[in-house]
Amino acid sequence: MKLRLAVIIGSTRSGRFGPTVANWFAQQAAKRADLDVDVVDLATTDLPPTLTDTDEPAPAAVSILAPRLAAADAFAVVTPEYNCSFPAPLKTALDWYYEEWHAKPVAIVAYGRENGGLYAVAQLRQVFTELHAVTIRNTVTMPCYWEQFAADGSWPRPGSGYDAAAKLVLDQLVWWAHALRDARKKYPYQP
Repeated sequence: MKLRLAVIIGSTRSGRFGPTVANWFAQQAAKRADLDVDVVDLATTDLPPTLTDTDEPAPAAVSILAPRLAAADAFAVVTPEYNCSFPAPLKTALDWYYEEWHAKPVAIVAYGRENGGLYAVAQLRQVFTELHAVTIRNTVTMPCYWEQFAADGSWPRPGSGYDAAAKLVLDQLVWWAHALRDARKKYPYQP
């Protein structure tokens, strides 16, 4: 049975590069026979920036996205690094949901300046731990990602190393997704 991978575009900024990175990563994942890919673009989900209280009903936009996240066996979060962190809309999206993340693996694909988004990766690991998700060890980090355009305008250029990094991350993500899905079926997760 195929695993369902939700690739989340964490940036909503005007002129963002996130869709380019996310579409490339989703294409890498779609090459695999063991994955169904669902790209979730936070810029189109219309999640409200203000969270409701726990006893208030969820807004419609939150309820619409919830089944897509709940159906995922694994996540790949594509994030830029802004000011040594990840974007606020991504944090809001993470905070709107809770059980949807439980006992599921998360790969992080980060891009940024010279460190390739490593500060954002470190902070996301902390947040996902609190959400009872499992971040996998390896990441895809893209320092100075704008330098990876090929002469014909395509991205990333051959030799960037990104394809090999994505394969390793996807191999690990699939392993964890199978292990955690089997565990959730046998022993329902209790936070």
